[in-house]
Order: sequence, then C-alpha cells, then structure tokens
Amino acid sequence: MAERGPRGAAGRAPGSASRDSCPPGGGGRGAPTPRYTLGLLQTPRSAAGSSGGARPGSSSGEGPAPRRAARGSGGRPLGSGRAESYFGDKSSCVENTSALNLTSSSSVRGLSSAGAGKAPLPSGRPVFRSHTPLMGYSVTSSSAVSSHSAASVIVAVVEGRGLARGEVGMASIDLKNPEVILSQFADNTTYAKVITKLKILTPLEIVMSNTACDAGSTTKLFSLITEHFKNVAFTTVQRKYFNETKGLEYIEQLCASEFSTVFMEIQSKYYCLAAAAALLKYVEFIQNSVYAPESLQVCFQGREKTAMIDSSSAQNLDLVINNRGSRNSHTLFGVLNYTKTPGGSRRLRSNILEPLVDAETINMRLDCVQELLQDEELFFGLQTVISKFLDTEQLLSVLVQIPKQDTVKTVESKITNLIYVKHTLELVEPLKAALRSCNTRLLKAYYSSLEDTRFRIILEKITAVINDDTRYTKGCLSMRTQKCYAVKPNINEFLDIARRTYTEIVDDIAGMITQLAEKYNLPLKTSFSSARGFFIQMNVDCSTLPNGQLPSEFTKITKMKNTYSFTSADLIKMNERCQESLREIYHMTYLIVCKLLNEIYDHIHCLYKLSDIVSMLDMLLSFAHACTLSDYVRPEFTDTLAIKQGWHPILEKIAVEKPVSNNTYLTEGNNFVIITGPNMSGKSTYLKQIALCQIMAQIGSYVPAEYCSFRIAEQIFTRIGMDDDIETNASTFMKEMKEITYIIQNANDKSLIIIDELGRGTSAEEGIGICYAACEYLLNLKAFTLFATHFLELCHIDALYPNVENCHFEVQHVRSSAGNKEKIAYTYTLSKGYTEEKNYGLKAAEVSSLPSSVILDAKEITNHIAKQILHRQKSTPEMMKQRAVYHLAMRLVQTARNSRLDPDSLRVYLKGLKKKYEASCPAPGQNDEQK
Repeated sequence: MAERGPRGAAGRAPGSASRDSCPPGGGGRGAPTPRYTLGLLQTPRSAAGSSGGARPGSSSGEGPAPRRAARGSGGRPLGSGRAESYFGDKSSCVENTSALNLTSSSSVRGLSSAGAGKAPLPSGRPVFRSHTPLMGYSVTSSSAVSSHSAASVIVAVVEGRGLARGEVGMASIDLKNPEVILSQFADNTTYAKVITKLKILTPLEIVMSNTACDAGSTTKLFSLITEHFKNVAFTTVQRKYFNETKGLEYIEQLCASEFSTVFMEIQSKYYCLAAAAALLKYVEFIQNSVYAPESLQVCFQGREKTAMIDSSSAQNLDLVINNRGSRNSHTLFGVLNYTKTPGGSRRLRSNILEPLVDAETINMRLDCVQELLQDEELFFGLQTVISKFLDTEQLLSVLVQIPKQDTVKTVESKITNLIYVKHTLELVEPLKAALRSCNTRLLKAYYSSLEDTRFRIILEKITAVINDDTRYTKGCLSMRTQKCYAVKPNINEFLDIARRTYTEIVDDIAGMITQLAEKYNLPLKTSFSSARGFFIQMNVDCSTLPNGQLPSEFTKITKMKNTYSFTSADLIKMNERCQESLREIYHMTYLIVCKLLNEIYDHIHCLYKLSDIVSMLDMLLSFAHACTLSDYVRPEFTDTLAIKQGWHPILEKIAVEKPVSNNTYLTEGNNFVIITGPNMSGKSTYLKQIALCQIMAQIGSYVPAEYCSFRIAEQIFTRIGMDDDIETNASTFMKEMKEITYIIQNANDKSLIIIDELGRGTSAEEGIGICYAACEYLLNLKAFTLFATHFLELCHIDALYPNVENCHFEVQHVRSSAGNKEKIAYTYTLSKGYTEEKNYGLKAAEVSSLPSSVILDAKEITNHIAKQILHRQKSTPEMMKQRAVYHLAMRLVQTARNSRLDPDSLRVYLKGLKKKYEASCPAPGQNDEQK
C-alpha cells in the first residue's frame, strides 16, 4: 500500500501502490512547465506571466557569460532577476553580480560567449573537469563514509604583489555548508602551506585573479596550484573583484551575530578579505542566489591552532587516502571512522589532517571518550540519537540561500527541507535526555547549549502549521506523500481541495491498474519511481503470456529477468494530471512554507550550534567505538614521546595476526634516533606507526599501545622511502632533495620528523654525505627525529652528539632444511644499538648464482674498508665521559619535571642513575683501545 498522508490531512490518502527505492524529493523530473510562476510570496498566475529567466549575456541586460567549464545539460540557466526574499524585508547584502567578468581554463559549451570580456587562458592549457552549480537541492541521509568524497568546496586564492609577494590570502565556502573559512599566512617559494591547505579543503573549483595567469607573466603560485590540482576546475576573475574593503563589507553583512568576534581577527588581514570578496561574488553568480543577511558562519583559521601536516606526509602516512588506490579503506580515517552522520565524517577527516595542538582541548575530548567507554548506557543512548540526524550543515546551507529565480526544483527543495528542520529539532529533546547524566565538562557544556529556548520556539512555530506526524522518510513516493500532506488542513482551502483531487487521481490510477489486471488476467501491480511516475510492474515468466507477448495496449516495455515494467496511454495521461495536481499542491504549500520560514529566520542560527554538537559527538562516539574493537589506551601529554608496546593501527586492521609491538622513547636529551636493519625488517612500518600514534593522540583518540605519552607536535614531517627509491635515477633523487629541503626549511623545536632511506637515489658516497649533513642540521634543533638508514656509517655520529641513540631491527639466521644455506627470519623487534647485519648485500649474493670467488673477494674488500672507517670513528675516554654526563643531566631534568615517585622509590631510582653513570664512565688511565 502507498504511504498515507498524515492523520487529519484534507482528502483521502492515495490508493494502493508499491514503490521503487528512490532518493527523497523526487517525482518532479521531466514535468511540463507549470501554469504559473512559482514566485516567492506570490499568487498563481497564468502561463503568460511565466518567465524562465534570461541567460547571462543575452539581451536582458545581464553582463557577459562566464568563460568557464560547461555545466552540462542538467545545470540550470543562470537567472537574470532577483526574486523577492522569503525573509521579508531583509534585502540582499550585495549588489547584483551579473556583470562579473570571468575566464576559465575549461572548455565552453552551451553558454553564450557574446561579450565575454576577458580573453580565455593561453592556449595549450589542459582542460579541467567542470561541475554543475548546486541549487535547490535537498538534504539527504547520504553515507557518512562517502560524504567527504563529493567535492563541493570553492576556494579563492590571492597573493600579494611586489614586496608583499609570498603573503597569501584564502577564502573558501562549502556549497553544502554555510561556513566561510578565511586564512592568511606568509609562505616561501615552494608554497607548501598553500598546497597543503588546498589538499585539506579538496576543492571543487579554485578562483584566482586573471593577472596571475596573464600570457608571459604567469605567477609561480598559479603554476604550482594548476600542477598539483589537475582535476580541479579553475576560474579567473578580474583583479578588481579581489577588494579587501568590499570583503569586509560582505563579512559584516553576512556573518551571523554568534560569530561576530571574527571581526577582531580579520580587520587587518587584507588578503583573505580580498579573497572573500571575490569568492562570495562568484558563488552568488554561479548559484543564482544570494545568502541572507547575518546567515553565515565565518571563521579565521590560523596555523597556530592546529598542527601542520604537509600533503606529501599525509600521503606517505595513508591518512585519508591509501597510496595503493583511492577506494582502498586501509587508512587512518578508515580505522577510526565509525561515524553515523556526514558532518561527523567531515569533522573526523579535517581533524586527522589538522590535529590539535592545545593539550587542554585534547584532554577534554579524551575525558569524553573515557566516559563513553565507562558508561555503556550513555554510549548506546547517544549513538542511537546521533544516527537519526541528517546532514545538518547542508540543511543550513539550503535554508540561508535566497534563490533569485524559482523553479519546481527549488519549490520542492524548500518544502522538503522544512520537513528536515522539523525532523532535526524533534531530536533535540532525545539528545538532551541522553546527555542529562553526563559528568565530563565538554558533554555538560553541550547539554547546556541544547537548552537554548530557540529550539523550542522554532519547533512550536513549525508544528503550528505542519502536521505532527510529518517527518523524514525513505523512498521517493513516501517522501512525496509527506510533502503533499505536510501542511495542516483548514489553513488554505484551495490547498485542501488540491490534495483531495490528487488523492482521487492516485486512487483512480490504482483502480485502473486493478481493472487491467482483471481484464487480461495478469498479476499487475502499481509501482512508482521519480523518473517515470506511476507505472505497471509484473513478475511472470514470458512463456505464460499469450504468444509470449504483452497486450498491445501496453507501451514502453522494459524487462529485467522475469520482471516486466510498462505503462499505457491512459496511465501516461493520468500521470500528467497527477503531476499537474502535485504542482498546485507544492505551490500553495510553498507559499505557506515561505511565510513560516520568514517567521523562524531570526531564531534559526541556533542550528549552527546544534550542527557543531552533533558532528563532535559523532566523532567522539567513533573514537570510543574504535577503542572497543582493539586494546587502545588513553595518551598522556608531557615533554616526552614514550610508547610502550605500541603497534601500527592500520596494519592491525588488515593483518591476520596482531602486528609485533615495539617501544619508543624520545626526550629533549635523547631526541634523535637512528634506526638500521635490512630491507623488509620493519623500519618503514615502525616509523609510520609512531606518526600515526602521534596524530591519533592529538585528535583526542586513544592509541594502540600498552602505555603512551606524547609531546605536542606543531608539525609532523615524513620522508618515507618507497619501493621505486631503490632505483638510482635523477627524478627520484630530486624528489628526495625537495622533501628534505622542505623539512629543513620549516622544522622547529616542536616538530616530529621522520626520515626513511634518504640518499638512496644517488651514489653511496653522496648519499652518506647528504645524510650526515642533514642529521647535523637537525641535531641543532630540539625536534624529535627518527632517521632510518642503510648507511651504517651514520651510526657513529653518536660519538659526537650525545643526544643520538642507535636502534635496529633484529633478524635471525635459520638454516634451510634443504641444504646448508642460511635464511633470514624477520622478528620485527626493535633493539638498542645498530644492526649487526653489516653485510646484508653479501648474504643476498651468497644465495644467488654469483661465483664463490667473486663473493670471497667482495668480503675481503668490505672487511678492509670497514676496519679503516672504524679506526677513524673510535670514541676517546673524554668523549665517553661527556656523553655519560650529558645523559645523567638529561635524566635528572626529566625526573624533576615528570616524576610521580614517592620519596623512597625516588631514592632508589637516583641510586640506579648513579650506578649507570659510573658504569658509563671509563676508568682512570684506561685507554680507548682497552675500552
């Protein structure tokens, strides 16, 4: 049976009908033009008064069409006039945008190019992917896992000129989230910060000044961005639209009062304000709508609030995309993502790419995760409520946009989204109930925020007009019924009549199909899809049909296995009548909805708060869920990186057996670890494991270890050796040099630096020299550095620098049962000192088919060279004493800072330190040969 209208709705509910699985909000595609203009707060008019809106560049007086990517046949034409706002007298905060002069590197199809102002980009530039403007869409409960993959962010980028070159301003807005994010920072000639920020935003389109790509004077920033984002659409606008004064006016007029403190941060940030001016002007143009006054969340994101992970490091660590394939879920995001909402998924992704650096904020999150793990009732209660929320951010984005031109799609969208608002607000009380008994400070703050009276005010105004049992449902026919009967009866007499007419038509359709079934003695049933409307379905073997064919009355026949789908001429006509009746219902409902939205607009900004609460709770629940599936522990934050028996979180998810656990210990006095071991012994996996654990700790997640303590890292740099690095070629060597240069230029005392196999793209002599020089530079910093290498010569640097420690991965030698040849068994266990597998290459040669004489000569030459190197690198007694004093001093400092021992235990520990110091110092008169 078809979904019935809410109780008390005027008219009878539609008759019997089954339905196909379709997204909500459908049913209007391919419909004929309505008899009236679907104007805002207007009465029905005749077809003569209808206007589809003129395209830009036409004789309507609009400005030139944008020279940009074709929008496809599904895109809407850009309208010319501005419709009256459904928010009453509140007019648009910006002037008409139709005169924008735009150019693009994409091909132009389907848009008028008359009077196109600026010339397109220089020929020969690659054609980029285009997109369709998002407008009139409805919020759906899309998969939280895939919600971040559909790009919908537009970014404007501008760089200072002359002496200000290198100062970059950025502004971005997600077309599905009414939040403007502003950034401004100084970057070096590699523009690594800009590239990293854009990688995090994953833009759909990038807007820049046309002066950045003028023929013969293309800026380096423009060249680098187009090189790194080859699949992103690029659009250029005239430089005059990058106007900081206009940008500040936009922000002052569009920023919601709850976020007005941002003015203090951005008043002197001229470049990000200029980018905001061009961005909002451009979005208004392509969306054919304006944002309502005081409707946007505006925030300024400075680098000081989050840790910086460059795009190369994010790729090396498989944070959100796996190197082996973009569809591969074996990433840190995949390990932690048990979110139930698109907003929670987006927040998790952004946190992984930009971890927090404030220990207090991180610990507040960890307190919440701990309470969720200890209180099952709280965990399951919150998870049940959170899973019912739709995409609140996208819902807000639709609500605050004012369309310049109304279409059937925008009308349906507004009705649908009002139902979603009702659905969302009805979940506030259950969410409060779930949080009522919580104890942690953050969860209590969320409970207090939900007591905002605006939630109740909005819901009361909605329920005064909308039926109580109108709610979000799955299925296109079911949702269509909800929209038809959303408004209570007796509010609009004509609406009640139209709904009765619609009900009668649907009942007639069901009755007609029943008569056809009886007439032809066939098992016919009524079905529905948004594309076809009502149609007939039948499950039957074709051999049972007369002559193996359907009666000639049926048309548009399709067959899938034993299921036939078809229609008839009478059914097509009745579908048209049904659509006509539906448009009348939608129009009259829309007028009521617009009036209602006008009444609730002043209170609607509380939904920003709700959106933030839901996405954060969803992420924290996801962290707690991940903990229940593995033995994670809560991290501590000190001045030490100490991990006891930690393991690789991604490897744990994909491996049959639990990965081998290892310890890690770095302090200010022991901040540089050199790791050696043969190929495949586990060096790269171990290095990634440390970085992943650091990131997990800084986003507020528990960590895969028995115990862990971290120093907050302001930057995380990785240079991970790939399989192709073994090959000696110029491109590999240059890639290595770029990565190590970037690390050296940007690292500071609070960085975590991970370097794997540096220098393998060149000769051994050059590789050792480069590695040694890089190590000495990094040793001047207090950064925590882990350096994996095959160059054993580097291990002796500990004789000069007491803050260096050598570690290696152990291997075992096992004789094969088939003969006397030895095989290497990997233990994947980290031990102190450097590897004894000095001749790993020779052992590999022994099991090959090389002549034994060649192998013997190689061994003799290797031993001779090794003795010469060892003789030059022996430590003197004075050096050994200095090293012992240094280590003692560092341990005493660590004890004074972090010790929680009672006096007796502390006394025992200090005596142990004394004995260790005495054992490390050479005896008087002992020469270095004896030592």
